Amino acid sequence: MTERISGKTQLIGLLGTPISHSLSPKMHNEAFAKLGLDYVYLAFDVGTEQLADVVQGFRAMGIRGCNVTMPNKVLVKQHLDKLSPAAELAGAVNTVVNDDGVLTGHITDGTGYMRALVEAKIDIIGEKLTIAGAGGAATAICIQAALDGVREISIFNRRDEFYERGEQMVRDINAKTDCKARLFDLADLEALRNEIGDSVIFVNATSVGMKPLVGQSVVPDVSYLRPDLIVSDVVYVPVKTRLLEMADEVGCTTVNGLGMMLWQGAKAFEIWTGEEMPVEDIKALLF
Repeated sequence: MTERISGKTQLIGLLGTPISHSLSPKMHNEAFAKLGLDYVYLAFDVGTEQLADVVQGFRAMGIRGCNVTMPNKVLVKQHLDKLSPAAELAGAVNTVVNDDGVLTGHITDGTGYMRALVEAKIDIIGEKLTIAGAGGAATAICIQAALDGVREISIFNRRDEFYERGEQMVRDINAKTDCKARLFDLADLEALRNEIGDSVIFVNATSVGMKPLVGQSVVPDVSYLRPDLIVSDVVYVPVKTRLLEMADEVGCTTVNGLGMMLWQGAKAFEIWTGEEMPVEDIKALLF
């Protein structure tokens, strides 16, 4: 690493908390080295209270860009100058690029998630999806799934600060796509059972299952699952969350968050550098 650092090296960061588990620094730094690009990627433990100062500091220092993860994906957009059309629609940002002091927010989670399913040879186009979460990652997944042709989406979220965002997301999907979307309270376990029951795939797009919620699941027990259900989790540390362990017990097809992390990162890499990430090399590193 020190052999690559120079006076011209450009910095790219990751803003979120908790953050020490992230594989993004390993992924991006390996990709920079493979292509001989003069960039370095570092993770910064940043919560919502520090976010505004950090983003303005990045602007002032001319840092090339950053990824944004929980809990900052929704809040960061108010500190930026522009949003991509996809980020505008999703109301969330996971990638920021700095072009001469102009900060533009993008969202690559949705395209990354759908690409990960394709890579796993899973086709949900024309089918029904049920998802837990209405934050930044969940919104990006729902919007992209609807645009790609998923027939119906049932969204479950606690009645917290994201519930109102979930209501807006449902309105946007129903008004701007051919997909039918509905929002439910995650505490309504009967509705959760029913919606999962006639879905092809169930997705956990919350932080439940990662630190500090390791060992927990948004699904109370295995009776909510069935063998022909696909169960997906955006969490990738641990690689096998409690939800995926439960799904394995039932015999479900499971997909962890590594594929989404890889493909959303590949798109972000291209936004910052103008180069394609050497995905096959990174797959060998991560999988």
